[in-house]
Amino acid sequence: MDVEIDTSRLAKHLSAWNRADSSVPKGWLKTWSKAELAELSSLSWEVDEGFADGSLVDRKMKVIVDELEKGSGAVLLKGLSMETFGEGALGFDKVRELFAAMVLQVGTPLSQSATGDLMLSVRNEAFGKDDSRTRGPNTNRRLSFHTDRCDVIAFLCLKQARKGGENELVSSPALYESIRKERPDLLSILMQPFPYKRHVVDKGNALPYCEQPIFSFCDEHFAGSFLRVLIDRADADPGCPSLSGKQREALDFLEETAEREDLRVRFRQEPGDVLFLNNWVTFHRRTAFEDWPEPERRRHLLRVWLSVPNSRPLDEAFKANFGSVVAGSVRGGMPPEIA
Repeated sequence: MDVEIDTSRLAKHLSAWNRADSSVPKGWLKTWSKAELAELSSLSWEVDEGFADGSLVDRKMKVIVDELEKGSGAVLLKGLSMETFGEGALGFDKVRELFAAMVLQVGTPLSQSATGDLMLSVRNEAFGKDDSRTRGPNTNRRLSFHTDRCDVIAFLCLKQARKGGENELVSSPALYESIRKERPDLLSILMQPFPYKRHVVDKGNALPYCEQPIFSFCDEHFAGSFLRVLIDRADADPGCPSLSGKQREALDFLEETAEREDLRVRFRQEPGDVLFLNNWVTFHRRTAFEDWPEPERRRHLLRVWLSVPNSRPLDEAFKANFGSVVAGSVRGGMPPEIA
C-alpha cells in the first residue's frame, strides 16, 4: 500500500483532531434541549413505538450519525437525567429500552457475545484473570487503546466508579499523520496485515485467527483498527503467524505515540451521558477504577455495537473479521455460537 495516499486531505479532515485545536474534537459535545428531553420523557413509557421520522429525537440522532462519519468521529451527548426513570429494576428497564430505541436511530445492533447479546453491561464482574469469561469490559483494570468489531460503539453511563474509570480518546487519523511524519518506515509496516487470534469469548467464530492492517485506505477512505491483546495472543500461539521484530517495534511506537498529551482527550462520563464513537477514526480506552463497596452504587455502563448505514468501504483484508467490506452493509459483531 502507498502510505502517501490521500494524506493531505486526511490531515485536514475533522476526524484528524488533536489538542492543539481550539475545540477537541470539534463538534463532538452535544446536549439535549428541553424540548427534546420532553419528547424523550413522553416516549420513554412506550419506547417500543420508537421515534417518529421528523421528531426532535429523530432529527437529533441524524445529526449525530452525520457527525460520526463526516465530522470528528466522536459524540458525547449530555443532559439526560437518570432520575427521570426512577429507582430500582423498573427504572433500569426503562432506561435500557430508551437506550435501545435511541441507538436504533443510528444503526443496526450487533451481537457482542457467543450468546448473541445486543446490549452488554460494562461493570467489574471480578471473574478472575484465568476465567474464560473475562474480557476487558468486565474488569476494573486499565485498558489499552483499541477499537471494537463494529462501525460505531455506543456507551450509556448508569453509575460512575468511586474513583477513576475515565474515558480516553485519540484520533487514529491524527496518529497516522504523526507516525507518517516521524517514522514513515513504521507506518508502512502498520499498513500491512497483522495476525489477530480469535477471542476466547468468540465461540461462534470458526476461524482460529485472521489478518488485517492497523491503518488502511479503500477508495480514498481511511480506516484505523487496533486490538493489541489479540495480536499479542496470536504472536504467542504457535498455531498463528508470529510477529517480526519490526512489527513489534511499529506496534510499540503506535502505542507510545497515542500516549502523548497533545493527542489524547480524557473525560469522565456522568450518569445519563451517551458516548458514540466511530471505530474507524478513533481509538478508545478506560483508566483503572476503584468501585464503591455497595453493589448498587458500583460503576455500570451499557454498551452497544452498531453497524451504520452511512459507513465507509473497507480494505478486503477486513472481510474475514467483519463479514463484509461494502460501504453501508451490516457488518461486524460476534457470530452466536451454534449449539
